[in-house]
Amino acid sequence: MCHLYYICKMIIDLRSDTFTKPCPAMLEAMFTAKVGDDVFGEDPSVNQLETMSAEMFGMESALFCPSGTMTNQIGIKVHTQPGDEVICEKLSHVYIYEGGGIAFNSGCQVKTIEGDRGRITADQVTESINPTDIHKARTSLVSLENTTNRGGGSCYLVADLQSIKDTCLKNNLKLHLDGARLWNALVAKRETPRQYGEIFDSISICLSKGLGTPVGSLLLGKKDYIIKARRIRKVFGGGMRQAGYLAAAGIFALENNIERLEADHLHAKMITEALVKKSFVGKILPVETNIIIFEVFKSYTPKQFAEELAKFSIFVMPISTSQVRIVTHLDITPPMINHLITIIDSL
Repeated sequence: MCHLYYICKMIIDLRSDTFTKPCPAMLEAMFTAKVGDDVFGEDPSVNQLETMSAEMFGMESALFCPSGTMTNQIGIKVHTQPGDEVICEKLSHVYIYEGGGIAFNSGCQVKTIEGDRGRITADQVTESINPTDIHKARTSLVSLENTTNRGGGSCYLVADLQSIKDTCLKNNLKLHLDGARLWNALVAKRETPRQYGEIFDSISICLSKGLGTPVGSLLLGKKDYIIKARRIRKVFGGGMRQAGYLAAAGIFALENNIERLEADHLHAKMITEALVKKSFVGKILPVETNIIIFEVFKSYTPKQFAEELAKFSIFVMPISTSQVRIVTHLDITPPMINHLITIIDSL
């Protein structure tokens, strides 16, 4: 009875995997980090994290930034010139969730493609490239997202990514990856970081979602590319001083929190199995990783469904007039999942 009371009083926040808190071991790594001034290139922990992440992907260099939005926006700006056009899927984070940054920061327009759960194909890219015509924007960059946020955590296959890369090479285009949840895709598909490093010209990887750090993302690429990116980071106000306290969390995460993502994926599938039984739940996007996007109707609107769960200190996110999103993460324990399923069963 006491255990059940404790669970009922516990906050179960499934709105995003950005709500994670550092575990005691990660905090200890942060407290004991060796630091310097990163703008001067003298923070040993930042330097270690950048070298470590670049080597994981087989890429030449890396840049530590405060957020994935910043790494994406820097990445796009270095690849493009004002007046260029960027190709991406219509639900891409770089397009709908980064404040119009492609236009504001890079002076570029975007050509969106309607894909399959956030994923596009090489043929679609080919069809979207502008001809050489002074009336048309110069297509210079393709930006992909893996996993796809609004696609319900769906994953590309490496073979499909290679096909898109081949198209980019034939048409002199650069290829950028928004890998905010790339770690989830790597674990789900049993792929390696080096496979991605061989395909993409630049990769943005986030440390503060599935890997559980409080702050930070990395931009990966060739050495001369990252030199340019470092200058843009300074212009954007992203130069940090004793950032090693944050970088130490990233080092800990890369060493300890990747394989455990399988637990988050299992939890998402368990929740899905409970949802599919309910008459008020409509279409559920296929669940590959830690994101569940599903329709609710009849008894509830998405807002009403979220409010009902909130009565039990369970928080989920309505993302449209018909859909709800649930995201599992390392702060969600098996007892929390069991409690959530019990509540869903009771609705």
